[in-house]
Amino acid sequence: MIAGESVYETDLLVIGGGPGGYHAAFRAAENGISTTIVEASGALGGVCLHCGCIPSKTYLSMAELLHRARSCGQMGIEFTEPKLDVEKMRAWKHRVVSTLSGGLDVVCKKKGIRKIKGKARFEGNNVVAIEDGDVSHITFHRSIIATGSRPIRLRNIEIESPRVVDSTGALDLEDIPETLLVLGGGYIGLELGQVYANFGSKVTVVEMLPGLLPGADRDLVRPLARRLKEQFSAICLETKVVGMKEAADGVEVEFEGKRPPELTKFAKVLVSVGRQPCTDGSDLDKAGVETDGRGFIKTDKNFRTTASDIYAIGDVIGDPMLAHKALHEGTVLGDRLAGKDVVFGSRVIPAVVFTDPEIAWVGITEEQAKAEDRDIVVTKIPWQVSGRAVTLGATLGTTKLIFDKGTRGLIGMAITGAHAGEMIAEGALAIETGATASDLASTVHPHPTLSEMVGEAARMAIEAF
Repeated sequence: MIAGESVYETDLLVIGGGPGGYHAAFRAAENGISTTIVEASGALGGVCLHCGCIPSKTYLSMAELLHRARSCGQMGIEFTEPKLDVEKMRAWKHRVVSTLSGGLDVVCKKKGIRKIKGKARFEGNNVVAIEDGDVSHITFHRSIIATGSRPIRLRNIEIESPRVVDSTGALDLEDIPETLLVLGGGYIGLELGQVYANFGSKVTVVEMLPGLLPGADRDLVRPLARRLKEQFSAICLETKVVGMKEAADGVEVEFEGKRPPELTKFAKVLVSVGRQPCTDGSDLDKAGVETDGRGFIKTDKNFRTTASDIYAIGDVIGDPMLAHKALHEGTVLGDRLAGKDVVFGSRVIPAVVFTDPEIAWVGITEEQAKAEDRDIVVTKIPWQVSGRAVTLGATLGTTKLIFDKGTRGLIGMAITGAHAGEMIAEGALAIETGATASDLASTVHPHPTLSEMVGEAARMAIEAF
């Protein structure tokens, strides 16, 4: 360090202000640890709050309103075609984000955490340099790396053009393009594809694999696929993009594969082919922090890296790259650093795709169970028999339970349908506590609700054992 530079000292330095980082900082401060958090953007919340989970769900809520308004004619209610004011829609999204971001700042101050804007770069195992920050260097006794992830770019294919965007650019909602090409049939591409389709774009999805949403059971995806065929102009599986070039009024795209789309020029292209850890540019090697071949930080079961007193959590340590996993890791680590005897012992982590209909699952999938040759009992109940689903006009859904045949314990739950994400936590709790089919069947579920399908499916399992 150079004489005269501003140096700040802290016990715990948290690098990254996303869900993992700020939860770790909050819990550490609650435990009496002097804590500083460095965030490149200066605002807490990370990708999830500012250009990920929250903005996308804000627009998905708007898209759901539009869909409901257009489809409730069967109930005898007719609306005129809604008018979209893009500027006001963006303003509402910004208001949602700023409200939540402001709340995090208030909590940060109340807990006595110092927040510093800037990018941290390691210069040793107990010091970082801060680029574009209020201080030049921070020395620390312990550190947590929680710098998150960013969209993967298609090298040698993507072009530098305002018409080619990643999820962050798509959520800026600068306009509603007449045609939109979505590269990638994962949850990000499908969620944003539905948003733009409901807003009026003609959406084409291209996916390299034979099916949408890899990792989810095919029977869960089928109801969503039926809806998407109605909403999207084309869904092209086993197809990939091999080239792009700028045109006067769009992007010309070259495809190869089994089902290339007829349209080859699009007003906008959304690239959503996955995410990668934000670990480059931090000089981790100078602190002795090792990464694997994909850039993920190596940690042990207690989140300790290969460097003494440096830890890592969240997307930078690998799959599943989910905000709720990161925040739970941060909370556990904040307690461990205070000397508490706690571990990250969650048996399962639920996943939710916020499409319409939603898809949520937790524990082992049916495909995984069969691949592992496990002896299971699977019960499924369609929502056509749910009184609540019928009243909502939301019968495009299924509840599926997977039990171990020997123990009769629940090992997996999956739901396709409205509000699936709100209900999947029951499955997570049941698996964590070792609940059996009898436990679920004997639990009184309120009527009429969508959740009572869990109890019905459990009763079916008892009869099948």
